[in-house]
Amino acid sequence: MHFSTDHDNSTDRNRLWSQTVSKAYFPLSVECRDPQAFRGALQSWALGLVGLSEMQCDGVMYRRHKSHFQEEKDNSLLITIPHLDTVHFEQSARHTRCGPGAFLVEQGDMPYEFSHTRRNKLWVLKVPTASVQSRLGPTARLGALAFDASSGIGAYFVGAVRNTIENIEVIDGVAREMAGQHLLDLLCLSMRSDDRILDSASSSIRAAHLQRAEQFIRDNLENPHLTSRLVAESCGISQRYLQGLFAENETSVVGYIRDKRLTRCHETLTLAHDSTSVAQIANRWGFYDQAQFCKHYRNRFGCTPTDTRKMARAQVAARH
Repeated sequence: MHFSTDHDNSTDRNRLWSQTVSKAYFPLSVECRDPQAFRGALQSWALGLVGLSEMQCDGVMYRRHKSHFQEEKDNSLLITIPHLDTVHFEQSARHTRCGPGAFLVEQGDMPYEFSHTRRNKLWVLKVPTASVQSRLGPTARLGALAFDASSGIGAYFVGAVRNTIENIEVIDGVAREMAGQHLLDLLCLSMRSDDRILDSASSSIRAAHLQRAEQFIRDNLENPHLTSRLVAESCGISQRYLQGLFAENETSVVGYIRDKRLTRCHETLTLAHDSTSVAQIANRWGFYDQAQFCKHYRNRFGCTPTDTRKMARAQVAARH
């Protein structure tokens, strides 16, 4: 999708920019600093699970109100990478400034305010909250955090975003989906390398043990021998103690493993150009009984794995 305000009447620019941004990401209210002179351009691309966009626009304020997401079923995070000027962000009593050389995380299921006072260039990724949770755990701790992108894995992640945008017109649908998966994994790796993410949720010894256990599970979902015994041994605790930690959160070790594996299966099934069979996807993520897999999948997502794949392919066909 490509949009520019350059040829629109100045009186319509605020409304048109609001419609454009809401279509690219999710419903937002927009307040241009100077509606009469405002200029903006936005390009966006679908990369399977991930949405990627590049926008350039004058000073603006975006607000996400509770009314904007009350009816939404699929939660998303926005990852914003500024290039020319600092952006200001407020969410859940956190006030954050994020300038060039960093990236910002915005929770789509919570109210927020986002602004920049001067003309800016932004790269923005829209990623499913569930996909980040399946790699990092709870996402509430991520909202309004700015992460370093000047060195290390953060810089590598931003470089991959740049490379994707520069080559987007010469890669086909399959490559775009693979690029989206790659960006999602790099994003989570770069956030995970930040000490705030590893430790911020651990306010007690039991919480720290649970966090380590959950992360071990998320990192080993493809291991066919992933069991509560293996998790307990990796964390240096007993199986009984481990099971008690999960019971306190109204789940079980087996249930947690199954839930995260179902999420990863769902991710692959929503890739319209992926040719892997449903059985192969299920086997990859540890489901060896197809009947049980389909039963758990339907209970979780309200449809069959085949239905998910058909809907994903229909959506791509409709865009073309």
